[in-house]
Amino acid sequence: MTTDAVKKSKIEASAMNQADRMRAARSLIPLIQAEADEGERLTHITDKVVAAIREAGFFHMLQPRELSGAQLSYLDAMEIAELMAWADGSTGWYVMVGNAIAASLGAYLPEQGAQEIYGSQPLTMAAGQGVPRGQARRVEGGYMIQGPWSYGSTIYHAEYIHAGCIVMENGKPKMDASGAPEAIVTHFHKNDVELKGNWDTLGLRGTGSYDYNVKGSELFVPDYMCYPFVGIPPQRGGNQYSIGIVGFTSWCHTAWALGVVRRSLDEVAKLAPAKASVFGALGDGAFFKHSYAQAESKFRSARAFVQDVWGDLSETLDRGDPATVEQISLIRMAMRHIHDVGSEVTNFAYRNGGGVALRPSLLQRAYRDLHAGTQHVLLSDQIYQECARVLLGMTGRNARWAGFSVVDDGPKEAK
Repeated sequence: MTTDAVKKSKIEASAMNQADRMRAARSLIPLIQAEADEGERLTHITDKVVAAIREAGFFHMLQPRELSGAQLSYLDAMEIAELMAWADGSTGWYVMVGNAIAASLGAYLPEQGAQEIYGSQPLTMAAGQGVPRGQARRVEGGYMIQGPWSYGSTIYHAEYIHAGCIVMENGKPKMDASGAPEAIVTHFHKNDVELKGNWDTLGLRGTGSYDYNVKGSELFVPDYMCYPFVGIPPQRGGNQYSIGIVGFTSWCHTAWALGVVRRSLDEVAKLAPAKASVFGALGDGAFFKHSYAQAESKFRSARAFVQDVWGDLSETLDRGDPATVEQISLIRMAMRHIHDVGSEVTNFAYRNGGGVALRPSLLQRAYRDLHAGTQHVLLSDQIYQECARVLLGMTGRNARWAGFSVVDDGPKEAK
């Protein structure tokens, strides 16, 4: 597409109502499902699927309007990402990663860097590992960085790379005002990295989550292509983007899990009247019906929890108020909860799927993908425990989320 055509496409996409966007998303499902097996074989989704989703604007739903993004509400964007994950877990992972990076890069990168990446091509894709696994040392005008980094999901199709780094000083991590290591997120062209091509996993086989490193021993990245990992106010996009990387990543993993878990239930439901054994049709069994009702109840309850906390957060942001530490804790809890419920539900679906689930099938894929997703660092028990600290009143009045933990720099309030 030409630059003018891309801008026109983005303007039209942002002007659509949600019903139109959902119709456009549903129209992509046949292509996504037809290409899913090939994506697993390649270890990244196919060029056809990427092109279709990119042109529909679904990788850039959360990109700020100032950069020709749609800047949809979190709930509207979540509904579309959920559907993409329902169609195929790896494709949904591409969509969630694309949006999380478009939101963070678009909101926080200095203007010169944002224009370099998105100015002439608003549908540019960026990918990589934002968690600070690399190292950076300060030099005039920027940083010299080195990796390696891992889990660069969607990086095969990206034009730009983002990579988190700990800032080093005299061979040791430089500490910020809170006493934590100073960290930055750096951005550079894909031509400056080498991909390891090492993605062979139980599930999410089509996400191309390769390890990568810069070419040579170090790479210079100018200041205008970097931003702090935490604590920076949005440069564009307004208060919607004040929730930071913690909020964006909570959004994306939650949306993805909703779609994959729903797919597992839909697939086992199809088998209920059709799958027969020496014991009769699957759907005739009292235990199956009881367990299916339980699984539906658990999923729908978890989804309602997600809708509730994201709705409440969105109302706060729309008023121009800052998110509270409790609101951020609740969206993180909802993210972890839907994965816990999803593990139970997909286990139920897999066990009752019998030979269908054992062999290559949509049911098997949903099972594999969900259990690959549960291994992500953002689903760790330690983050859940941080949420509990907040809800139990065990943090100070100035507590705030900073990456994986709550920074507590004020006196505790009496309950």
